[in-house]
Amino acid sequence: MSVEVHEFGTLSDGRSTKLYTLSNGDGVTASFTDLGAAWVSMVVPDRNGTPGDVLLGYDSPETYLRNPTSTGECVGRSANRTADASFTLDGVTYHLGKNSLGKNNLHSGPDKWCSVLFDSAGEQSKLGSRVTFTKRFADGSQGFPGNLDFSVSYTLTEDSEVMIEYRAVSDRKTVINPTNHAYFNLGGQGSGDILGHIVWINADYYTPTTEEQIPTGEIAPVAGTPFDFTIAKPVGQEIGARDPQLAAGKGYDHNFVLNRFDGKINLAARASDPDSGRILKVYTDLPGVQFYTGNSLSETQAAGKGGTKYGPRTGLCFETQFYPDAVHHPDWPQPVFDAGQEYHHFTIYKFAVRLDEKKSEGEQA
Repeated sequence: MSVEVHEFGTLSDGRSTKLYTLSNGDGVTASFTDLGAAWVSMVVPDRNGTPGDVLLGYDSPETYLRNPTSTGECVGRSANRTADASFTLDGVTYHLGKNSLGKNNLHSGPDKWCSVLFDSAGEQSKLGSRVTFTKRFADGSQGFPGNLDFSVSYTLTEDSEVMIEYRAVSDRKTVINPTNHAYFNLGGQGSGDILGHIVWINADYYTPTTEEQIPTGEIAPVAGTPFDFTIAKPVGQEIGARDPQLAAGKGYDHNFVLNRFDGKINLAARASDPDSGRILKVYTDLPGVQFYTGNSLSETQAAGKGGTKYGPRTGLCFETQFYPDAVHHPDWPQPVFDAGQEYHHFTIYKFAVRLDEKKSEGEQA
């Protein structure tokens, strides 16, 4: 196990950035930058032992500074969409930036954390190599109430898990709902689309949205719909179905209501690539996961690693979180925390490889 730190590059405004690379005894590596506390790379072997980077990303910090697709980004204070870019706590209405259709808030607005340099420190822990990023966000930052002390730790274990631990506390009642917006392609970044990836999600229900991708407030069963991933299936099997929900998101871009929300870390989802043999398992103690199939990725956006052009559906995301727009639906689990009340949650991305030949597309999770 080791932690290496290098200079990632200097931004146009003169700020220097760092890149932390964690490694384990199996030759697996994961890299993170103090710019936005972003996840930059994830190198794991395929069934032939050939290493490959399975995370979409960029070669320069300047691209992460604007990060048009939130690639690898630590999103906060609140991930996903907030209707009308506002919410009310104890009779006081707070207004956020309108960066979705000119009226809603997406990933906390235009003033994203991707432009923030975090304090950082690497170390060896009992679980593995770890880097921790910390930052204090001022009262009113992005429109949210309260000074917020935030930290996120990434640990690479000997079992090839990336464990993400979030901690946050505010001096005022506020919304706290961070996530990581990593795009995975288990065939390797730049290898093509993810439509052949086989996905299983531990959710019997999901939250439908309006045409503006704002949750309607309904918690709907997945059974009998293209959103049923309770039996593993290829991403592309029903992504083109005639369904108004798929039309709104141009594919999958929906929150799934996880079957187990009991305060423990449970298996939430699984993805596998039959060609490479790589497998990803997602565990979390949070109530929901946003399954996004990279529908809005475009080759006209910033070039990825090695000049790769990321087209639509070349990466998929499992964004663990409280349900989007939950603050407007009081019967849902709430991302609202009182002054002094700690937000403390975990998400684990575990990587493995199937050594035998690829299974049929309906293989069980």
